[in-house]
Amino acid sequence: MKEKIQQLGGFLAGMVIPNIGAFIAWGLITALFIPTGWLPNATFVKLVGPMITYLLPLLIGYTGGRMVHGVRGGVVGAAATMGVIVGASIPMFLGGMIMGPLGGWCMKKVDGWLDEKIPVGFEMLINNFSAGFLIVALVLIAQVGISPVVSSVSNGAGAVVDILVRHRLLPLAAIIIEPAKILFLNNALNHGVLAPLGVVAAKETGHAIHFLLETNPGPGLGLLCAFFFASKGMLKQSAPGAMVIHFLGGIHEIYFPYVLAHPIMILSMIAGGFCADLWFVISGAGLVATPSPGSIFAYLAVIPPGQHFQVLTGVLIGAVVSFLVGAFILKLSPVREEEAE
Repeated sequence: MKEKIQQLGGFLAGMVIPNIGAFIAWGLITALFIPTGWLPNATFVKLVGPMITYLLPLLIGYTGGRMVHGVRGGVVGAAATMGVIVGASIPMFLGGMIMGPLGGWCMKKVDGWLDEKIPVGFEMLINNFSAGFLIVALVLIAQVGISPVVSSVSNGAGAVVDILVRHRLLPLAAIIIEPAKILFLNNALNHGVLAPLGVVAAKETGHAIHFLLETNPGPGLGLLCAFFFASKGMLKQSAPGAMVIHFLGGIHEIYFPYVLAHPIMILSMIAGGFCADLWFVISGAGLVATPSPGSIFAYLAVIPPGQHFQVLTGVLIGAVVSFLVGAFILKLSPVREEEAE
């Protein structure tokens, strides 16, 4: 079982790690050009939505398919990923991780079946049409079958978080929020569940703890520090740039691929989020609005008077706990360097 889990983790890493450069590029564009960014620009901000909706899931789908069956598998995997993208209203990174390898595997089976049956001179024609027919089938299945499942996961996570919040079990919400964030459901949870609850609470008290639960940049910073100090390879080398984009720019999505590359690291995120949320509850911390984007500077802008110590201490606790747990995990279970074929 341990070997199977390690193989799955290595396969996920193989899909994610080669595309970290594209994630960083998207993070930079987002941090710079969105309306609340460093250099707001109405022209360049148009890149943000299409890149996270189409480019990044398609890259993951292509990489997953290529790992299974070369370039042909990559093409089919990317095209199949388009079905889950069109069928959902949230970024389909999870869908790309499903349809990419599935498309490559299906193409491998079809090619194996046709290998001995293609007449001489018809190889290109039959290979192209077989891939085309397979893509059509996979795209349709993905749109009507896979997308609703992933969307249901998003809705279910939001419902569970809502229940925990309403029953005053806020620290336990980290058990749902942190894994959901890694699957790029962060905006759905924050703006769909936590922000509306926070607005109601803020009308009564002037601030709300709900605005802190998903947006805290501390655990993500601790995770990236753990990769920088305790890991190696591309994850270590790219961690400093990701820290800047995450903590100062407020683009949390930049650290999600690091967890996907080594899924057990989600434990460090849950630990950091739980301890920070527990401190927020004990100290009565809160913000006056949702920080957008979730950078430390945006935090400073929405902290109510007299709450700086409580809020910033919670950010620090989340970072320290996430770093300590993450570094410990990386020492016990380091990221395996995948050898190129």
